Amino acid sequence: MNYRHAFHAGNFADVIKHIALVAVLRHLRQKDKPFCIIDTHAGAGIYDLESTEAARTGEAAAGIGRLLSLHDDPQLPDALRAYLTLVKQEGEGRYPGSARIATRLLRPQDRLVAIERHPVAAGTLHTSLSGIRNARVVEADGYERLPALLPPHERRGVILIDPPYEAENEFTRVGEALAAAHRRFATGIYVVWYPIKSRAAVDALYGEASASGIGQTLRVEVETDRVSSPERERLAGAGLLIVNPPFGFDDRMRRIASVVAPLLGRTNQKPATITVV
Repeated sequence: MNYRHAFHAGNFADVIKHIALVAVLRHLRQKDKPFCIIDTHAGAGIYDLESTEAARTGEAAAGIGRLLSLHDDPQLPDALRAYLTLVKQEGEGRYPGSARIATRLLRPQDRLVAIERHPVAAGTLHTSLSGIRNARVVEADGYERLPALLPPHERRGVILIDPPYEAENEFTRVGEALAAAHRRFATGIYVVWYPIKSRAAVDALYGEASASGIGQTLRVEVETDRVSSPERERLAGAGLLIVNPPFGFDDRMRRIASVVAPLLGRTNQKPATITVV
C-alpha cells in the first residue's frame, strides 16, 4: 500500500502513533541527561488539513477532529493532554508530523535528526523546522542513513521508523533495518509504525524482531473496522512495535486507549479496538 502522510495526516493511526511518541519523549525528559531523536521517514513536518490531499480522504475528521474537544478535561492522562496541546499550538486546520512534534519536546541539550527522501517533502520539512537550533534535516534514504547515526553520542534516544509502505517489500526492509539498528544501539527506544493490511506481514515483522535477539517489545494496535474489509484501499488498522518501552508505558497507553477508542471508531456505535500487549 502507499501511505503518503499528506493524505492521512491526523487520522486514527497518526493519533495513536503521535500520542505514543509524546509519551516516550516525556519519559526521556524526566532525566537531565540529553537524548537524541532520529526520525527515519519524517515527511513534511506540518500538514494542511484543508489541502486537496487531506480533503480527498477526510480522515482527520474521524481522528484528531474527534479528540480536540477533550483538551480541557481535567481527568485526561498527561501524555494525551500534552499531545492535544501540541496540536492546538499549530492553529486551526494544521496538523504536526512526528518531527514537528518532537521539536516541541526538545530541551536545549537534546537534538533531532529528521530524515526525508522525497525532495519536495524534505524542502517543506526544512521550512517547518527552520530556526530550531538543535534540529537537523537530512535529505536521504532513511534506511541507508540510519546505521551511520547509531549509536548517538548521547547514548539515550528514540528512533522512529515510519515509512509510507509504498514498496511491496517494505515490511522486510523495516525488519532488517530494526535488527541492524538494534545491534548498534541496543538500549535505544524504537517506535516502529505499520499498517495492518495483512496479519501475516505483521507477524513476520515481530518474528524478525524476536529472531534478531530483540527482547523487550510492546505491541500497540488500533483497529476501526475489520482488517479484512472489502474496502481494500481504506486503512482499517495500524500498529506500533515498540522496543525497550519505558517502565509503565503499557499501563499509560491502556489508560489513554480507554479514553480515545470510543471516539476513533468508524461510527459512534462501533468504537475502535485498541490492544496493548
